[in-house]
Amino acid sequence: MKKTAVYILNVLFIILIAVLTVNLLFRDRELSEIIDDVDRADKLWVLLGAALTFGFVAGESLIIRYMLRLFGVGISFLRCLKYSFIGFFYSYITPSSSGGQPAQIYYMKKDGIKVGHSTLIMVIVTIAYKTVLVVFGTVFFLLESGFVLEHVGGWIWLLLAGYLLNILYISALLLAFFKPLTARKLAAVIIDLLCRMHILRKKKREAYFAKLCRITDTYSESADYLKTHIRAAVKIFLMTCVQRLLLFAVSWAVYRSFGLTGTGIVGIITIQTMIALAVEMLPLPGAAGITEACFIGVFGTIFTEQYVRSGLLLSRGLTFYGVLIAGAAVTLYAHLRVIKNKADNGGESRDRAA
Repeated sequence: MKKTAVYILNVLFIILIAVLTVNLLFRDRELSEIIDDVDRADKLWVLLGAALTFGFVAGESLIIRYMLRLFGVGISFLRCLKYSFIGFFYSYITPSSSGGQPAQIYYMKKDGIKVGHSTLIMVIVTIAYKTVLVVFGTVFFLLESGFVLEHVGGWIWLLLAGYLLNILYISALLLAFFKPLTARKLAAVIIDLLCRMHILRKKKREAYFAKLCRITDTYSESADYLKTHIRAAVKIFLMTCVQRLLLFAVSWAVYRSFGLTGTGIVGIITIQTMIALAVEMLPLPGAAGITEACFIGVFGTIFTEQYVRSGLLLSRGLTFYGVLIAGAAVTLYAHLRVIKNKADNGGESRDRAA
């Protein structure tokens, strides 16, 4: 019940941010002008953007299906697509995308997939997803440093902070991955410090530590698996690279939909990567608000003053709000199926008892 209330508050927060964003967008221009710009956008390019967004979601589905097959679990692509939409829905309504993986593990369990398998898959997917972002950010910045600095401007501090947070996060994952005992010792020190600072409750210290021990055990098992399946690890990394590129290319499709040609696809993907690096680790549901602000600030000269707000509406509409709505519909359907299965199983049990 408490989690449901938190999810509802997060959704309300996203709606509030959406309303404030719309007010920001229309502060200097008439609503009708921006709607006209969106309406004039080339529909074929917009459809391409929608296809790229779907490809991004489907990319995770293919990774999940690939890994399940490695475990000898035959499963349809549509079912894996369900897990992906559920994961993105919960990721978008929880701070730092923290709710996606637990929700996916829950619904996989309901479909008869072992928790050990689903947990391992989600751990590897998370590590690959974050690692690819940092690799892309590093490579694109080195190759296009002048271009990045020119357009990022005053947002460079947020980019550096985001890059550092991602590096720290991946370092923590790798420590738990390859040095679980060291990770436990470090975790114990951090928990003690947070308890002394009254950030965490002292009475729950042991519970916090036990949870971290379970997490490090899971990551250690994941490391053992990858060490013996190097080829699979490389495939997952490459599949994640394609998945990320599909998402970042959506802004390019939106850019071209307005007939703009001054910046190529590499430049658009580079800037979109920088935005992702800057905002993805922030403790905001869906990075709502800050993503929109970054888009307007960083893409302003690329999309031009006339189209940057319309570009934000289309780009964010496809990659965030569209996926959020689709994910909500899929999650509702999956939840109703769980309730129906419980009712059916309960009915069968009562019949057998009678």
